[in-house]
Amino acid sequence: MASKIRQIFFNALPVLIMVGLIPLVPNDYNLSMVYILIIGAAFYVKKEKNDLLFFVFGFFVMAIFENLFVKTGVETFQRNSLLGVMPLWLPLLWGYGFVAIKRSIIVLEGR
Repeated sequence: MASKIRQIFFNALPVLIMVGLIPLVPNDYNLSMVYILIIGAAFYVKKEKNDLLFFVFGFFVMAIFENLFVKTGVETFQRNSLLGVMPLWLPLLWGYGFVAIKRSIIVLEGR
């Protein structure tokens, strides 16, 4: 069980780092570049089957839903560098979040 917890933690670590950087990097373009570097490094360290598919799916699907949430007034962002709606880095965070979730499910299933 400790091994699974450790694996899940390390799969989630890039997401935790990215979230932690949000208040530290006020420029959305710079933060997006840092996110791209973190995601690239994470894929370099560990690449699993369908990681890119999950990343692209999470990137686009969550960008669409975030846009809908903003348009309906459910959500608002102070940082709206992507089409005046949301932060530019947010779809990157969501995309890698999907990868981390997929990897964690694989760990929990014992594959």
